[in-house]
Amino acid sequence: MENLFDIELTMRLLGLDFVQNALLAAALLGLVAGALGPLIVMRRMAFAVHGTAELAFTGAAAALLLGLVFEGMAVEYGAIAGAVVAALLLGILGGKSSERDSVIGVVLAFGLGVGVLLLWLYPGRAHTQLGLLIGQVVSIDRSNLAVYAVSTVAVLLVLALVYRPLLFASADPVVAAARGVPVAWLTPLFAVLVGIATALGVQTVGMLLVLALLVTPAAAACRVTSSPTRAMVLAIIFAEVAVLGGIVLSLAPGVPISAFVTAISFAIYLVCRLVEYLRGRVRVEHATL
Repeated sequence: MENLFDIELTMRLLGLDFVQNALLAAALLGLVAGALGPLIVMRRMAFAVHGTAELAFTGAAAALLLGLVFEGMAVEYGAIAGAVVAALLLGILGGKSSERDSVIGVVLAFGLGVGVLLLWLYPGRAHTQLGLLIGQVVSIDRSNLAVYAVSTVAVLLVLALVYRPLLFASADPVVAAARGVPVAWLTPLFAVLVGIATALGVQTVGMLLVLALLVTPAAAACRVTSSPTRAMVLAIIFAEVAVLGGIVLSLAPGVPISAFVTAISFAIYLVCRLVEYLRGRVRVEHATL
């Protein structure tokens, strides 16, 4: 326990290239997760994120098995390909809200089953296999950063172009469709954006805990503000604090960052719920005066 939070060791590790690469990749992921998160919460897509993560895991496992390693980038490409396929399936097959959960459950089970099989067939190290489940952010190098950077720019650019109609369609899809908003293609498009972000999160916090970045910070932000813009800004801040703080805290003990990321995210969520509760008490007290 004496080295659990060794500040001197942590400072030395922060000077290493692989740690700096991990921090840069995590910062990009936090930006994307925070930007998409409020819309995910508004559209009630938390379960869809989990289902997408399953096929991102399947794609990454397939990349490992096929040996498509080119400067360490094959896992990211496989994860993105799997997540995009999942997003398209969920966006197309789950168009009706009444059948969305069942479609997600079907895709989730399929992705997990195939991914487990592919991982079992992979002859490499067990540590590499485990990294897909709980994250392996310290393995990110400069070539991986290029994938993160390009993906981040692409997601944010598309989001900026469609944000207003997407926000309208997320808040009230029926009225938006009546007003001429192309809801039919905005839904799968947003699903693809979420899929790319989910794929990036698989290597950082792992398939099992990707919700900690894509949902929890946004859910916390939505507790303290009803403004979509402020919710996005807060979600980005919360996601950055969680993922960067998780990396820094995990350095000295040398454990996977996912435990710290989820703990920080959950703590932020609890604080925001407390703030919401206290605000409600104050409004009730003022109303009774």
